[in-house]
Amino acid sequence: MKKLLLLTTLTAMVACTSTKNSIQNIDDKAIMPALAKDKTFIITEISDDKNYGYDQNYPINLGFLPFQSAEVNVKRFFGGITGPDGQKVSYTKVDACCPFPTKRYDMGAGLLDIYEVTWEGLAEPKILYINLYEKGKVMAPKGFGLKNK
Repeated sequence: MKKLLLLTTLTAMVACTSTKNSIQNIDDKAIMPALAKDKTFIITEISDDKNYGYDQNYPINLGFLPFQSAEVNVKRFFGGITGPDGQKVSYTKVDACCPFPTKRYDMGAGLLDIYEVTWEGLAEPKILYINLYEKGKVMAPKGFGLKNK
């Protein structure tokens, strides 16, 4: 019994220490982008940082709503960007990863969502990391375009 208790305690300690926050672009003062008539985000800037959106440490932070209803911001985000020549983007959530601590969720930790993004003429899908818990400046990742210029 003592061995089981020790093993459970060690497992919990390892799990808690693995949730170190490595996200570099959280900004609690960021403001949610305005909405276009079609309820998509009006995104006005393309990031010049090659890591923005493509790296788990620099995700697209869309946590402007309570987590339970934050999924709507994914649709708003993808509705506000295009391929580099104005192509309509398609996206699919393929996984979740990268636990990190957050005060914006009752469980005390969040996960990043991983999306595969394509458009007509794209040779290989783009992989983007999205954070629905924390806020940050919302831009189109490098290599994308803006729908509502």
